[in-house]
Amino acid sequence: MLKSMTGFGAGRARVGDEEFSVELRSLNHKFCEVKARLPRELSTLEPVLTKQVKDRLARGSVELHVRRQTATASGTVPMVDVALAREYARAFRELAEALGAPADISWAQVATQPGVVKLEEKGIDLESATQAVHGALEQALTALEQMRQVEGEAIWADLDARLKLIEGWSREVAALAPKAVEDYRQRLSERVAELARGVAVDPQRLAQEVAMFAERTDIAEEVTRLASHLEQFRALMASSEPAGRRMDFLVQEMHREVNTTGSKSQHAESSARVVSMKAEVERIREQVQNVE
Repeated sequence: MLKSMTGFGAGRARVGDEEFSVELRSLNHKFCEVKARLPRELSTLEPVLTKQVKDRLARGSVELHVRRQTATASGTVPMVDVALAREYARAFRELAEALGAPADISWAQVATQPGVVKLEEKGIDLESATQAVHGALEQALTALEQMRQVEGEAIWADLDARLKLIEGWSREVAALAPKAVEDYRQRLSERVAELARGVAVDPQRLAQEVAMFAERTDIAEEVTRLASHLEQFRALMASSEPAGRRMDFLVQEMHREVNTTGSKSQHAESSARVVSMKAEVERIREQVQNVE
């Protein structure tokens, strides 16, 4: 079944009082390209996370966004510089001694001095964080793939309907080909008879002209090749492997055969069907751009 390259997925994992969330967004791309946005303290994980995505997805431009949230709103915790606090206490005692004042120093006085208590970013256990982010990413990838598969089913249905239209019109064009030759033979006979003005016309020469016209306008080869391309395209639609790039190639070949058929068509009804076929091939090409 086909898969779309467009989708979204999210996952979460918790370690202690920290939560790690991962979001994935994917769009069309010829290859698998991953753009990662991670917190600074997790930046070393970018290569392994990128590989994890590429191991699951064959094509698409993927945005990977990792967030880290802690129990505190700011993600910082108070840290005490004990050595600095001792130096403040010593300085206060010396000052009290020099002034002959009582040295009744409280811890609250020391704690309020600059630099004794500071807010610092909470440290991270990289090993635990790595496992949590990997788990959250797996959840996000699973959700992303599910969405891409649902969209792929819709694309499959659309492509199937368009292929049926092209197949039907191709059969009609093939059936109209002999009529085009017969119409040409009749028009040629009438024109020659008009110009000859009663002079006998060589039937063999007339037959040769009709045969040459039939050869120039013969679309049997194009119809056969188009049918082959359509068959191969359907096989790719049924494949479990990524097929977007091969589909794109086949669409180009379909377009070539339809164009050649159009250039050879000498019948108004055939030409109208060829125009419709071109339009459907173009719509298929647009859809295939979103197939993994």
